[in-house]
Amino acid sequence: MKQYLAETFGTIWLVLGGCGSAVIAAGFPEVGIGLLGVSLAFGLTVLTMAISLGHISGCHLNPAVSIGLWAGKRFPAKQLLPYIIAQVIGAILAGGVLFVIASGQDGFDAAASGFASNGFGEHSPGGYSMMAALVTEVVMTMVFLFIIMGATDKRAPAGMAPLAIGLGLTLIHLISIPVTNTSVNPARSTGVALFQGDWAMGQLWLFWLAPIVGAIVGAAIYRTLASSED
Repeated sequence: MKQYLAETFGTIWLVLGGCGSAVIAAGFPEVGIGLLGVSLAFGLTVLTMAISLGHISGCHLNPAVSIGLWAGKRFPAKQLLPYIIAQVIGAILAGGVLFVIASGQDGFDAAASGFASNGFGEHSPGGYSMMAALVTEVVMTMVFLFIIMGATDKRAPAGMAPLAIGLGLTLIHLISIPVTNTSVNPARSTGVALFQGDWAMGQLWLFWLAPIVGAIVGAAIYRTLASSED
């Protein structure tokens, strides 16, 4: 149970820190943190929680990561569904807190603002197509799982995993925010889509499907390369 609570707590921080930076601080007049700031915020949430919670739950904070680690023979199947449920609950709780905070500003409209939701087509920040979004999310999650499995390998430099994973997620956001607003995490997507209350729920399927496929592929690639070193 402590593991599941840790996943819930960590996912709350990921959504509050990452999506919160996008909703509250990214476009703030004159001193908005922009794409770079939001990218760093997501990376920092994972970095800080990996150090704080990694020894308790492994700090997945992401259904795609849990599924990828299971596919990579690093995580037991019996814990997979409870981890995913804990992560989604954490994301929804964080989405609710963020909605309450953001609603404290006069004129705030979650539907009109997008509420840091992920999207494609007319809801992509850069107007990218569904196919571009699908490829982006698959490839970015694939690389993310590769980084996670490599950084946490017993042969990797000790103590460097949180830094590698956090910086990896930062780079992923720098690349893909213009395409999809960056998911690579179905829980993160769900937590804000529920409160966006408009188009986001209709496009949510892609941000479950693509990260899960990418995670499984990334895990398979790492296992293939790592086994060749044995």
